[in-house]
Amino acid sequence: MTTTLDRDRRAVSTRHGVGFWLVAAAFLIGMAYSTLPTPLYPLYAERDGFSTFVVTIVFSVYAVGVVISLILVGHISDWVGRKRIIIPALALEAASAIIFLLWPDLPGLIAARLISGLGVGMLTATATAHLHELHSRHRPHAATSARSEVVSIAANIGGLGLGPLVAGFLAQYVTGPLVVPYLVFLVLLLASIAAVCLAPETVDVLPSRPSYRPQLPGGAGSGSGFWQAGVAALAAFSVFGVFTSVTPEFLAEALHEPSRLIAGAVTFVVFAAAAFAQTATQRMTPLVRLRVGVLAEIIGFGFLVAGSVSASLVLFLVGGAVAGAGAGFLFKGAVGTILATTSADRRGAALAGLYLVAYLGLIVPVVGLGLAVTILPSTTAMIGLSIILVIVLAGLGLSTVPGVGRSEAARG
Repeated sequence: MTTTLDRDRRAVSTRHGVGFWLVAAAFLIGMAYSTLPTPLYPLYAERDGFSTFVVTIVFSVYAVGVVISLILVGHISDWVGRKRIIIPALALEAASAIIFLLWPDLPGLIAARLISGLGVGMLTATATAHLHELHSRHRPHAATSARSEVVSIAANIGGLGLGPLVAGFLAQYVTGPLVVPYLVFLVLLLASIAAVCLAPETVDVLPSRPSYRPQLPGGAGSGSGFWQAGVAALAAFSVFGVFTSVTPEFLAEALHEPSRLIAGAVTFVVFAAAAFAQTATQRMTPLVRLRVGVLAEIIGFGFLVAGSVSASLVLFLVGGAVAGAGAGFLFKGAVGTILATTSADRRGAALAGLYLVAYLGLIVPVVGLGLAVTILPSTTAMIGLSIILVIVLAGLGLSTVPGVGRSEAARG
C-alpha cells in the first residue's frame, strides 16, 4: 500500500531528477558560450588589423577572469547555496554577450571576455557539485556517482566543443557573423537562468556562515591526491587552451584553411573526443586512466607536428582528436579523484581549487604560443609548443603515476 510518505519521497526524487537535467542543460549552454568566439577571432583580427598575439591576449584575459573568480567566489556555494552562484554566473555570461553586441571593438572584446571568464569561474565547480548532489538525492541508492560525473563532464567539455561548432556554422552561412551567434546564445543563457531557478537547491543554508577567505589551490583538497589531480587537469587544459585560442589563425596561415566552419569543427572534434573518452573510462582505475591519457596526448602531439610540417589538415585533425581524448582521460580522473576524496561540505571548494589549477594551464601555453608567433613562423611555434608539452607530459607520466596508483580509492 502506497503511503503519503512514499508519494512525497517519489515527488522529491522526481524534482531532483528533473532539476538534474535542467542544471546540466544550463551548464552545457554556459560552457558553450565561453568558447563561442573561437572561430570568430580571425574575423575580428581581419576587421581591426590586430595580430595573433593580440588574439592570445584577448583569450588569456578570459582565463584570468576564470582564475580570479575561482579564487574569490568559486568555493562559497558550499555555504550560500549552489543556485545563488550558478544564476549570477549565467547572468554574467549574458552580460558578456550584450557587450559583444554593443561594443565590438578591441576594448569591448577584452571586457566581454573578462566578464565571461568571471562567470565561468563561478559556474564550473558549482554546477559540477550541484549535479553530483542532485543525482545523489534522485538516486540515493545508486552504488556510484558515475552517472553524475559523466553528465557533468560531458556538459562541461562537450559544451566547450559545441560553442565553436555553432559559431563556426553561423559565421560561415548567416549574415552578421559577429552578431547572430551572440544573439542566439543570449536567448539561450536567459532560458538557462530560468531553468536553474526551477531546479531544487541542494545546500542547507546555515544562519551562521564561515568567515570568508579567498580560495587557494589545494586549500580544501586532500593533500598529495589533490595535487596529482591538479597536475592532470593542468595538462588537459593546456590542450584545450591551444585549440580554443590560436588554432583558427594557424589553420588559415599554415594549413591554408580559412573556413570558419572548419575552424569550429576542428575545435569541436578535440572536445568531442575528450567528452567521449570520459564515458569510456568507467571501469578504469585512476592509474590506468592517467597512463592512457598521458600516452594519448603524446601521440596526439606527434600527429599535430606531422600535420604542421606537411600542412595536412587530416593529420592535424587526427592529432587534435587523439590529444583531446587524452585530455579527457586526464580530466575525468582529476574530477573523479576530487569527488571521491572530498566531503560534501568542502566539495565546492575542492572543485574550485582543481579548476583554478587547470585554468592556469590554459593561460601559460597560449601566451607562450602567442609570443612565439611574433618572432617565428606559426608552424615552427606550434612544433616548439608541442615538444615542450610532450616533455611536460612525459614528466607527469613518470613522476605522478605511482602516486595516482596509491589513490586507488579515488575511482572516477
